[in-house]
Amino acid sequence: MPLTLPEIRDNCAKARLRMQQARDEHWAFGAFNLDDQATLKAVCRAAQKMNAPVLVEVSQGEVDDIGLWNVRDLVDNYKQEYGIEIYINLDHSPSVEAAKDGIEAGFEFIHIDVSQANHDATDEEIVAATREVVAYAQLTGALVESEPHYFGGSSNVHTETIDYDVVKQTFSTPDGARAFVEATGIDTFAAAIGNLHGKYPVPKVLDLELLKQIRGAINCNISLHGGSGTPGHYFRDAVAIGVTKVNINSDMRFAYRTTLEKILKEHPDEYATAKLISKDVVDAVQAVVESKLVDLNSAGKAVVN
Repeated sequence: MPLTLPEIRDNCAKARLRMQQARDEHWAFGAFNLDDQATLKAVCRAAQKMNAPVLVEVSQGEVDDIGLWNVRDLVDNYKQEYGIEIYINLDHSPSVEAAKDGIEAGFEFIHIDVSQANHDATDEEIVAATREVVAYAQLTGALVESEPHYFGGSSNVHTETIDYDVVKQTFSTPDGARAFVEATGIDTFAAAIGNLHGKYPVPKVLDLELLKQIRGAINCNISLHGGSGTPGHYFRDAVAIGVTKVNINSDMRFAYRTTLEKILKEHPDEYATAKLISKDVVDAVQAVVESKLVDLNSAGKAVVN
């Protein structure tokens, strides 16, 4: 059953308060991609076991596959079943219209990212689109996230190494972050400090000194995209500095696929693959989520109404 507007506003108000508490108390939300019902179950089980608040998120591909309203209903059903604190983030929404749809569907977090769909989008176009979403989000109080430029990589398992000379060209700057936040009024700034979408054969290296400078330059929330393949000590330090949201996707997908391939080989005569996924794959993905919740210092921080 769809949420009423007052219920959506209550959820968004709580999410906004909890983000501030995360910053004050030095923990962060893990934002975990929802590829299917199995990954949602894995996140919910981890949240319940660790008593941790979580976000699940969908990008346009998952929206096209599952549907915004179906995602809302699934999450609400599992929220009640598991008795957990959970919110939904619309990740890398490619257009103002798509972001507005997420707001109307009751998502508590909205990431508008027109540069993802159009790498050649101008600064003016990015700012204008972000401002329009920020204004529309007043309908529900949803928290709006954005960044001033295209963020590299892809949510996949990469075989190439990371060319940091290239990556550094897109690093955030304190002055740039301040100017973008002031121009748009966003709630959350997606910082680029060495984080990169996807899982690579080498560990990622985050510029924590730059993060400290960005934290000192802006007064809104800070998120880190591309959290997969990042040594946990970086997350622990980033949370201490003031990051309150970290996106994880490829690590989960890697665990999902490699586990599924393994059990399919072990059970060549089993065609009810849902049984294998429920038994083994969910456990493997859940273990990934649990490890991130520990690194983000969010275990034991859930507030369940």
